[in-house]
Amino acid sequence: MKGKETFVFIDASNLFYGGEKSLGWKIDYEKLFGYLNEKYGAEKVFYFGGVETHGFQYDYLAEDSVPINDLEKFLSATLKKRGSKFDEASLLLWGRHIKRIHFYKKLESFGYSLYLKPVKLYEQEDGSTKRKANCDVEMAFYIMNEINNFSRVIILSGDGDFLPVLKHLKKTEKDVLILSRGSRTAKEIRRFAGGNFRDFEYLKFILKREK
Repeated sequence: MKGKETFVFIDASNLFYGGEKSLGWKIDYEKLFGYLNEKYGAEKVFYFGGVETHGFQYDYLAEDSVPINDLEKFLSATLKKRGSKFDEASLLLWGRHIKRIHFYKKLESFGYSLYLKPVKLYEQEDGSTKRKANCDVEMAFYIMNEINNFSRVIILSGDGDFLPVLKHLKKTEKDVLILSRGSRTAKEIRRFAGGNFRDFEYLKFILKREK
C-alpha cells in the first residue's frame, strides 16, 4: 500500500455521538490521528460533526464550516452578559457546549480538518425534543470533491446511506477501507467492505484515553 495517497473521512454522528457510553471507553483523538497516520499513512483526516450555536449567525454561503473561534467568542460574551439570568441547568448546558468547542479546537491542533454544522432541534410526537446534526450529505460531497486527490480512502462510518458513494469509489478503482463499530455498521456496508472492514471496537487498547 506504500505510495498511495490516503484520505480519511470521519462521520462523528455515526461513530461517536452517544457512542462512548456504549463503547465503554473514551477515545483519545490525538492517538486516533497518530494511528491513522502511522498505520495507513493518512495524508488528510476530515472530521464531520455538529456544534450547538445558540443563535450564533454566520454566512452559510461563504463558510464551509461553523467558525469555532467566532462561535466561542459569541457564546462567552453571551454567557457573560446574560449568565446571571440563567438557571443552574442552563448554565450547565452552556458550559458543556463551550467545552465542546474547546474539544474541536484541540482536534484542529492535532491536525484534523473540521467540517461542523449547527445542531438542529426537532420536536417529537411525544413532545420531547431531539437534537440532530447529520452530516451525511456534507461528507459525501467532500469525498466526491476530493476523489482525484486520493488512491485509498478510509471511511469511519457504518451508515448505509454512504453505500452509493462507496460503490462509485470502487468502480473508479479506489481502495476503500471501512473502520467502524461492528454494532453500528449497516449490513450492506459490511457486505460491501468484505475483508476491508475493520471493527473500531478492537482498537480499545490502542486508542483508549487514559484518565
